[in-house]
Amino acid sequence: MTASATPATTTATITMFGAEWCRDCRRSKKLLDGLGVAYDYVDLETVADGADRAKAISGRTQIPVIVFSDDTHMVEPSDADVRAKLTELGTL
Repeated sequence: MTASATPATTTATITMFGAEWCRDCRRSKKLLDGLGVAYDYVDLETVADGADRAKAISGRTQIPVIVFSDDTHMVEPSDADVRAKLTELGTL
């Protein structure tokens, strides 16, 4: 079960795995929200298998893990890296 950070009428092509206590997660959420990018948010504190899913994708335990529409992912990305990827994908 994921908590969507987007209206129900949009289709998210990005998934972010994170937790509220994580400063980088809050920063990445703020960036995506500010850019108006649709994404699904998997809160590792409330989704039972969320951490396992994030680790299976990234092979690491660091968060946030952001999975993009082309099935690539970033772990603990900078805002500049996320913007560059979204621009590359034509999202921005």
